[in-house]
Amino acid sequence: MKDILLGGIEAGGTKFCCAVGDGEGNIVNETVIPTGHPDVTLPKVIEYFAAVHDKTPLSAIGIASFGPVELNRDSEFYGFTTTPPKPGWKMFDFAGTLRKAFGLPVGFNTDVNAAALGEFRWGAAAGLDTFIYITIGTGIGGGGMVAGNLMHGLIHPEMGHILIPHNRLRDPFNGVCPYHGNCLEGLASGPSIQKRWGIEKASDLPPGHPGWELEADYLAHAFACYALMISPKRIIAGGGVMKTPGLIEMIRPRVRKLLNGYVKHEMILEKIDEYIVPPGLGDRAGACGALALAERAYIKGR
Repeated sequence: MKDILLGGIEAGGTKFCCAVGDGEGNIVNETVIPTGHPDVTLPKVIEYFAAVHDKTPLSAIGIASFGPVELNRDSEFYGFTTTPPKPGWKMFDFAGTLRKAFGLPVGFNTDVNAAALGEFRWGAAAGLDTFIYITIGTGIGGGGMVAGNLMHGLIHPEMGHILIPHNRLRDPFNGVCPYHGNCLEGLASGPSIQKRWGIEKASDLPPGHPGWELEADYLAHAFACYALMISPKRIIAGGGVMKTPGLIEMIRPRVRKLLNGYVKHEMILEKIDEYIVPPGLGDRAGACGALALAERAYIKGR
């Protein structure tokens, strides 16, 4: 579907990455808008896409949104952001605002489900029907596919908020999650690294610092749980924290050790380097995922 033009929004906690591309995931134009109150941010987003749409009409728009969001199409609040901590975004009609502005089909999902869809279409999950995509950065989130379908349930997966072992003698840090304190996001997100060690950004933690051993242990516990619960054929790990040199190599053997031979499959026992991998699309996973959501919306006509 290379002949259609699509709009995609990767809506993050600090910035909106707005992109225009085709049905093959090729981005031809993009801009970044700071995430603020929706009354400030959305007019800028609409202005950007309107300038493109006036010259070359868009066929659909996809929104890869921070959560929590409402994904049940039978709900009167479908397309809303529901209870995010960001000012102005509680019960905000995100998808409806874009639909009203352009009269186009609008695809809507979580940022991590969208990134998973992008990886399925053009990246590290191509050809797989069951896999997960995890992002470890400002927050921790997860999504993916089971038997070819994006993960939805009561709402959507919140893989960053699982509870993991927390040895307070080794790590007395209380965590940063405003809801759970020491859940995975509370202990292993970028802000947790910053606050625990008193640094400005996670990448300031030097190589060889014991904090990276702690981080690898926390993430390995989570990945082992995901492997047992969902039985994904691949775990794709993205986000700013996962760019740390050597971190993914520290996680892999820890996951295998935690599983302790229980999952007897060559991907765990012999090919762990092919099982836990970085995104094939790199930093483009979210933006390409938003385009993939737009593509789906265009095909379905809604």
